[in-house]
Amino acid sequence: MRYRPLLLVLLTACQATAAENWPQFRGPDGDGSTDATLPLTWSETENVKWKIPIHGKGWSSPVIWDDQLWVTTATEDGKQMSALCVDRHSGKVLKDIAVFENEEPRFCHPTNSYASCTPVIEEGRIYVHFGSYGTACLDTATGKKLWERRDLECNHWRGPGSSPIVHGDKLIVAYDGYDYQFVVAFDKSNGKTAWRRDREIDYGTDNGDRKKAYSTATAFNHNGRTQIISPSATESIAYEPDTGEVLWRVRHDGMNAAAKPLYAHGLVYISAGSGPYSMIAVNPDGSGDVTDTHIEWGFNKSPPRRPSQIIVGDLMFMINDDGVASCIDAKTAKVIWQKRVGGKYRASPILANGRIYFFSQDGNTPVVEATDKYKLLGENKLVNGFQASPAVADNSLYLRTITHLYCVEAR
Repeated sequence: MRYRPLLLVLLTACQATAAENWPQFRGPDGDGSTDATLPLTWSETENVKWKIPIHGKGWSSPVIWDDQLWVTTATEDGKQMSALCVDRHSGKVLKDIAVFENEEPRFCHPTNSYASCTPVIEEGRIYVHFGSYGTACLDTATGKKLWERRDLECNHWRGPGSSPIVHGDKLIVAYDGYDYQFVVAFDKSNGKTAWRRDREIDYGTDNGDRKKAYSTATAFNHNGRTQIISPSATESIAYEPDTGEVLWRVRHDGMNAAAKPLYAHGLVYISAGSGPYSMIAVNPDGSGDVTDTHIEWGFNKSPPRRPSQIIVGDLMFMINDDGVASCIDAKTAKVIWQKRVGGKYRASPILANGRIYFFSQDGNTPVVEATDKYKLLGENKLVNGFQASPAVADNSLYLRTITHLYCVEAR
């Protein structure tokens, strides 16, 4: 009996870790990793705690705070944009809020949706973002709209896709459209513009289709300097988060950047380009244009354009849009292994209990061991495919397919 208090402390600590909120795209640290223990196998009949339909069309990922799971959606024609709050334990829909109405939405490519931007949630507030159609802050208890912004002009051309992040008292998001390209920081308390910076990139063309991007920024601290790295078409730019001052920029060419950057080993990993700079690792201690001085390596052997990467120790794991999975040395870009697992991929993978989970557009989920030897541990199948990345809390995996939302956990 004398060991019971210590046992209770350890159990409580483990439960607290497993119950960690999933407040933004790619989780608490924005890197797709979790300490939760997730099931290896599931199907439509195995290890599914609940399953509910989600009306409309949306590729945004679920976000979680305590018992609430939120997700955004829109009508297929884009005339109504909504936010749903779900009890994550039971799957009961608690709120279904029509956030914005649009009389004449612009064109959205069939492979995208009008609700592809993942919201950000924190205690008492959720920030929902639909590109230039509008950004709003909702009270999570009542669903009341606390503020909104609908005045920022940007033609996303194929539909919006960049998700916001919260850093300190600011909500930061990129608008990289056909006509305008800029990054803005909202005061998250009232929605007012804290700073806005035009990209000022030489795209080498007047074709606005070559200026689009859909990436989500990453905040990190390198040697005492806090930075926001935000990929765009042709270049990626690091900003000072309080003022929006440009710290450095790197040129990698390419367009439609979508993968979220990672920071590890004192390097920033950016997957945004084409040719020899399809993916780059950049030393972030420079200033100005660092293209010729601070790129540590470039990688072009089947890197992803849309799915983001996972870093485990010295290893980086990824899957490209066409189903080629890779493991490389994160410090040198040396290929450790590559394997064609098949399928098409847009959702980003997650890391849990030493496993990498990939989520394909046809509903398959290959699970591989996070080691320097390729090992397929299992493959799962749901009826409809994945465009959205998953969320995790309390050892439960929350999966949004094209039509439904699932809670998957080991029974």
